Amino acid sequence: MPSYEVTLKDRTVEQVPDADAYQQEGQMTTFFRNEEPRNVVDSWSSRIFSVRTSEVLMIRQLADVENVERLFASRPFSSRPSAARRAAEA
Repeated sequence: MPSYEVTLKDRTVEQVPDADAYQQEGQMTTFFRNEEPRNVVDSWSSRIFSVRTSEVLMIRQLADVENVERLFASRPFSSRPSAARRAAEA
């Protein structure tokens, strides 16, 4: 499950694990957890963290390591054409 890292104006960093999405709600930025397979924020989403939007400097989504590992395990590097080869074939 993805997570987010929120850097505040005072340079402190808050980790928001297991958050699927975030959106601004008035003066707050709120992070949500959704049930599979829905990828939208709606009335069934669970609010898990909020922060005042004016205090946010940066929001960064952290990679879902398990999904990235699964992706690379299923696609060996040697079988993927390089960018130069794809350009030459186009």
